[in-house]
Amino acid sequence: MTDSTSAHPPRDRPDATEALQRGLAPSSPASSSELADLTMRLHRSLRQYPDFPKPGILFEDILPLFADALLHRSLVRALELQVTDSYGQKQAPDVVVGLEARGFLFGPSLALKLGASFVPVRKKGKLPGATETAAFDKEYGQDFFQIQSDSIKPDQRVLVVDDIIATGGSAVAAGSLVRKLGGTLIGYLFILELDFLKGRDKLDAPVHTLLSGQQEGGLTT
Repeated sequence: MTDSTSAHPPRDRPDATEALQRGLAPSSPASSSELADLTMRLHRSLRQYPDFPKPGILFEDILPLFADALLHRSLVRALELQVTDSYGQKQAPDVVVGLEARGFLFGPSLALKLGASFVPVRKKGKLPGATETAAFDKEYGQDFFQIQSDSIKPDQRVLVVDDIIATGGSAVAAGSLVRKLGGTLIGYLFILELDFLKGRDKLDAPVHTLLSGQQEGGLTT
């Protein structure tokens, strides 16, 4: 529940929703109260489906965040605030790496906001030219991620993004690809997290989750 200040901002200072609707420039420095307001709105907009895809699973659908233009802007703004609050302007990433396929939904927009380049990590055989490859385990076997060999320059600061962290295997593979190219992996950023799978324990760089973690029985797409 929001307090009276965030629910009813002064008339001379619009709240996050009004600023987005009017196309106003974001406030600087980034406000923790603005981030809290945005994340609360985004979390309320997730759609839940009990017993999907199988009994006992509460499926959390993030697609409504992209179906509405204001929610989409709110998501990108919240992610931008999360990054700037975590790293500051001087330590911001040079490159945002997005994982196939949900990382492609917001990774390019976030990179543009941060003044960074965007680099996709794709399944094996989907990228042209010279590539580096990393394997990761899935429920029913092994899969492979690839990145173009010239996409990251040595010592560039790199942030890996995806929609959700579950077991962490795909994120580990993406991080290893960043290091193979000589990049400096500064962290991982996810919209949601399945806490009970403890995927963050496998990652060797700071992990940031935008929305509150999901408890056992949750699933997202």
